[in-house]
Amino acid sequence: MCADYTPSRKDQIEGHFGVRSSQHDLPPEAWPGYMAPILRGSHEAPGELEIAPAMFGMVPHCADHKLARQTYNARTETVASKPSFRSAWKRKQFCIIPATNFFEPNYETGKPVRWRIERADGAPVAIAGIWEYRPADQLLSFSMLTINAHEHPLMQRFHKPDDEKRMVMILDPDQYQGWLDGSLVLEEDVYRQYPADLLIAQPDPLPPRTGAKPAAKADSAPPNSLF
Repeated sequence: MCADYTPSRKDQIEGHFGVRSSQHDLPPEAWPGYMAPILRGSHEAPGELEIAPAMFGMVPHCADHKLARQTYNARTETVASKPSFRSAWKRKQFCIIPATNFFEPNYETGKPVRWRIERADGAPVAIAGIWEYRPADQLLSFSMLTINAHEHPLMQRFHKPDDEKRMVMILDPDQYQGWLDGSLVLEEDVYRQYPADLLIAQPDPLPPRTGAKPAAKADSAPPNSLF
Protein backbone atom coordinates (compact mmCIF):
# COMPACT_ATOMS: atom_id res chain seq x y z
CA MET A 1 0.00 0.00 0.00
CA CYS A 2 1.08 3.58 -0.52
CA ALA A 3 0.80 6.10 2.33
CA ASP A 4 3.43 8.57 1.15
CA TYR A 5 4.17 9.99 -2.30
CA THR A 6 5.46 13.08 -4.10
CA PRO A 7 2.76 14.81 -6.15
CA SER A 8 3.81 15.85 -9.64
CA ARG A 9 4.78 19.48 -10.04
CA LYS A 10 2.67 21.92 -12.01
CA ASP A 11 5.02 21.88 -15.01
CA GLN A 12 5.10 18.06 -15.03
CA ILE A 13 1.31 17.87 -15.05
CA GLU A 14 0.99 20.40 -17.84
CA GLY A 15 3.73 18.79 -19.93
CA HIS A 16 2.71 15.14 -19.56
CA PHE A 17 -1.06 15.31 -19.28
CA GLY A 18 -1.61 18.41 -21.41
CA VAL A 19 -3.81 20.13 -18.84
CA ARG A 20 -3.21 23.62 -17.50
CA SER A 21 -2.91 23.77 -13.74
CA SER A 22 -3.91 26.51 -11.32
CA GLN A 23 -2.32 24.42 -8.58
CA HIS A 24 -1.59 26.33 -5.40
CA ASP A 25 1.28 25.65 -3.05
CA LEU A 26 0.88 22.15 -1.62
CA PRO A 27 3.14 20.03 0.63
CA PRO A 28 6.15 18.56 -1.25
CA GLU A 29 5.08 15.10 -0.05
CA ALA A 30 1.54 13.84 0.45
CA TRP A 31 0.42 11.71 3.41
CA PRO A 32 -3.15 10.70 4.33
CA GLY A 33 -5.03 13.86 5.21
CA TYR A 34 -2.83 16.12 3.03
CA MET A 35 -4.13 17.98 0.00
CA ALA A 36 -2.73 16.98 -3.40
CA PRO A 37 -3.74 17.38 -7.08
CA ILE A 38 -5.90 14.86 -8.92
CA LEU A 39 -6.98 14.69 -12.56
CA ARG A 40 -10.53 13.85 -13.54
CA GLY A 41 -12.92 14.36 -16.44
CA SER A 42 -13.98 17.96 -16.88
CA HIS A 43 -17.57 18.78 -15.98
CA GLU A 44 -17.53 21.82 -18.26
CA ALA A 45 -15.73 20.36 -21.29
CA PRO A 46 -16.57 16.66 -21.89
CA GLY A 47 -13.58 14.68 -23.11
CA GLU A 48 -11.06 17.02 -21.49
CA LEU A 49 -9.23 16.81 -18.19
CA GLU A 50 -9.38 19.11 -15.21
CA ILE A 51 -7.11 19.28 -12.19
CA ALA A 52 -8.26 19.91 -8.65
CA PRO A 53 -6.79 19.81 -5.14
CA ALA A 54 -8.19 16.95 -3.04
CA MET A 55 -7.56 15.25 0.29
CA PHE A 56 -5.47 12.06 0.17
CA GLY A 57 -7.85 9.56 1.79
CA MET A 58 -11.51 9.07 0.88
CA VAL A 59 -13.95 10.90 3.16
CA PRO A 60 -17.59 9.89 2.47
CA HIS A 61 -20.48 12.25 3.14
CA CYS A 62 -21.15 11.42 6.80
CA ALA A 63 -17.59 10.58 7.88
CA ASP A 64 -15.08 12.50 9.97
CA HIS A 65 -12.03 13.86 8.14
CA LYS A 66 -9.87 11.53 10.26
CA LEU A 67 -11.19 8.59 8.22
CA ALA A 68 -8.67 9.64 5.55
CA ARG A 69 -5.98 7.83 7.56
CA GLN A 70 -7.75 4.54 6.81
CA THR A 71 -9.10 5.07 3.30
CA TYR A 72 -6.11 6.31 1.30
CA ASN A 73 -5.86 2.97 -0.55
CA ALA A 74 -8.73 0.91 -2.01
CA ARG A 75 -8.32 -2.74 -2.99
CA THR A 76 -9.53 -3.38 -6.53
CA GLU A 77 -10.98 -6.71 -5.36
CA THR A 78 -13.38 -5.04 -2.89
CA VAL A 79 -13.68 -1.38 -3.94
CA ALA A 80 -17.16 -1.91 -5.40
CA SER A 81 -18.55 -3.28 -2.13
CA LYS A 82 -16.75 -1.46 0.71
CA PRO A 83 -18.98 1.22 2.34
CA SER A 84 -16.32 3.94 2.07
CA PHE A 85 -15.77 3.42 -1.67
CA ARG A 86 -18.83 1.82 -3.27
CA SER A 87 -20.75 5.05 -3.91
CA ALA A 88 -17.84 6.65 -5.80
CA TRP A 89 -17.27 3.43 -7.74
CA LYS A 90 -20.94 3.07 -8.68
CA ARG A 91 -21.02 6.67 -9.89
CA LYS A 92 -17.84 6.14 -11.94
CA GLN A 93 -16.01 8.90 -10.10
CA PHE A 94 -12.61 7.85 -11.38
CA CYS A 95 -9.46 9.94 -11.26
CA ILE A 96 -5.73 9.88 -11.92
CA ILE A 97 -3.24 10.80 -9.18
CA PRO A 98 -0.12 12.32 -10.81
CA ALA A 99 3.00 11.40 -8.82
CA THR A 100 6.69 12.06 -9.33
CA ASN A 101 7.35 8.99 -7.18
CA PHE A 102 5.91 7.04 -4.27
CA PHE A 103 7.44 5.46 -1.18
CA GLU A 104 7.23 2.02 0.42
CA PRO A 105 8.95 0.44 3.47
CA ASN A 106 11.61 -2.21 2.83
CA TYR A 107 12.36 -4.66 5.68
CA GLU A 108 15.27 -6.56 4.10
CA THR A 109 17.67 -5.19 6.74
CA GLY A 110 15.34 -6.27 9.53
CA LYS A 111 14.14 -2.71 10.07
CA PRO A 112 11.81 -0.52 7.94
CA VAL A 113 13.74 1.61 5.47
CA ARG A 114 11.82 3.95 3.21
CA TRP A 115 12.44 3.37 -0.51
CA ARG A 116 11.50 5.66 -3.38
CA ILE A 117 9.89 4.12 -6.49
CA GLU A 118 9.50 5.99 -9.78
CA ARG A 119 9.24 5.44 -13.49
CA ALA A 120 12.55 4.65 -15.16
CA ASP A 121 11.89 7.18 -17.94
CA GLY A 122 11.26 10.01 -15.48
CA ALA A 123 7.64 10.52 -16.55
CA PRO A 124 4.92 11.01 -13.93
CA VAL A 125 3.46 7.91 -12.33
CA ALA A 126 -0.25 7.97 -13.24
CA ILE A 127 -1.98 6.18 -10.37
CA ALA A 128 -5.59 5.08 -10.83
CA GLY A 129 -7.97 6.34 -8.18
CA ILE A 130 -11.52 7.21 -7.19
CA TRP A 131 -12.85 10.49 -5.77
CA GLU A 132 -15.68 11.70 -3.56
CA TYR A 133 -17.15 15.17 -2.97
CA ARG A 134 -18.85 16.47 0.17
CA PRO A 135 -21.05 19.52 -0.57
CA ALA A 136 -21.41 20.34 3.13
CA ASP A 137 -17.76 21.43 3.46
CA GLN A 138 -16.85 21.43 -0.25
CA LEU A 139 -14.26 18.72 0.33
CA LEU A 140 -12.92 16.70 -2.59
CA SER A 141 -11.09 13.54 -1.49
CA PHE A 142 -9.57 10.50 -3.18
CA SER A 143 -8.16 7.02 -2.73
CA MET A 144 -5.50 5.16 -4.72
CA LEU A 145 -6.41 1.75 -6.13
CA THR A 146 -4.11 -1.17 -5.31
CA ILE A 147 -3.63 -4.64 -6.78
CA ASN A 148 -1.92 -7.81 -5.57
CA ALA A 149 1.86 -7.81 -6.09
CA HIS A 150 2.98 -11.12 -4.60
CA GLU A 151 4.81 -12.17 -7.78
CA HIS A 152 5.99 -8.74 -8.84
CA PRO A 153 9.83 -8.78 -9.05
CA LEU A 154 10.15 -5.33 -7.46
CA MET A 155 7.06 -4.62 -5.35
CA GLN A 156 7.19 -7.94 -3.52
CA ARG A 157 10.27 -6.57 -1.72
CA PHE A 158 8.25 -4.07 0.30
CA HIS A 159 6.25 -4.11 3.53
CA LYS A 160 6.62 -6.60 6.37
CA PRO A 161 7.59 -10.17 5.37
CA ASP A 162 4.22 -11.64 6.41
CA ASP A 163 2.09 -8.86 4.92
CA GLU A 164 0.22 -9.27 1.66
CA LYS A 165 2.21 -7.62 -1.13
CA ARG A 166 0.29 -4.83 -2.84
CA MET A 167 1.11 -2.11 -5.35
CA VAL A 168 -0.66 0.96 -6.69
CA MET A 169 -2.43 0.56 -10.01
CA ILE A 170 -0.40 2.44 -12.64
CA LEU A 171 -1.95 3.51 -15.95
CA ASP A 172 -0.37 3.94 -19.38
CA PRO A 173 -1.17 7.10 -21.39
CA ASP A 174 -3.47 5.20 -23.77
CA GLN A 175 -5.54 4.13 -20.76
CA TYR A 176 -6.06 7.57 -19.22
CA GLN A 177 -9.29 8.55 -20.94
CA GLY A 178 -10.77 5.05 -20.77
CA TRP A 179 -10.16 4.90 -17.04
CA LEU A 180 -11.64 8.33 -16.40
CA ASP A 181 -14.80 7.71 -18.43
CA GLY A 182 -15.24 4.20 -17.04
CA SER A 183 -14.98 2.34 -20.35
CA LEU A 184 -11.96 0.32 -19.16
CA VAL A 185 -13.33 -0.68 -15.76
CA LEU A 186 -14.14 -4.21 -16.91
CA GLU A 187 -10.95 -4.65 -18.96
CA GLU A 188 -8.56 -7.12 -17.31
CA ASP A 189 -5.45 -5.50 -18.76
CA VAL A 190 -6.00 -2.24 -16.87
CA TYR A 191 -5.50 -4.12 -13.57
CA ARG A 192 -2.20 -5.70 -14.55
CA GLN A 193 0.98 -5.36 -12.53
CA TYR A 194 3.04 -2.53 -13.97
CA PRO A 195 6.24 -3.99 -15.51
CA ALA A 196 9.16 -4.02 -13.06
CA ASP A 197 11.67 -3.05 -15.76
CA LEU A 198 9.83 0.24 -16.26
CA LEU A 199 10.33 1.20 -12.61
CA ILE A 200 13.39 2.02 -10.54
CA ALA A 201 13.71 1.96 -6.75
CA GLN A 202 16.31 3.02 -4.23
CA PRO A 203 16.57 3.75 -0.49
CA ASP A 204 15.37 7.22 0.47
CA PRO A 205 15.08 7.36 4.29
CA LEU A 206 13.13 10.12 5.95
CA PRO A 207 15.49 12.88 7.15
CA PRO A 208 16.08 13.09 10.93
CA ARG A 209 13.57 15.28 12.72
CA THR A 210 14.56 17.88 15.26
CA GLY A 211 12.80 18.52 18.55
CA ALA A 212 11.29 16.17 21.11
CA LYS A 213 9.13 14.14 18.74
CA PRO A 214 10.69 10.92 17.37
CA ALA A 215 11.07 10.34 13.66
CA ALA A 216 8.12 8.71 11.93
CA LYS A 217 8.28 5.07 10.94
CA ALA A 218 8.69 4.27 7.28
CA ASP A 219 5.16 2.93 7.00
CA SER A 220 3.32 5.56 9.04
CA ALA A 221 2.35 9.22 8.70
CA PRO A 222 4.77 11.83 10.01
CA PRO A 223 4.23 13.40 13.44
CA ASN A 224 3.19 16.71 11.89
CA SER A 225 0.40 15.28 9.74
CA LEU A 226 -2.97 17.04 9.69
CA PHE A 227 -4.46 14.71 12.29
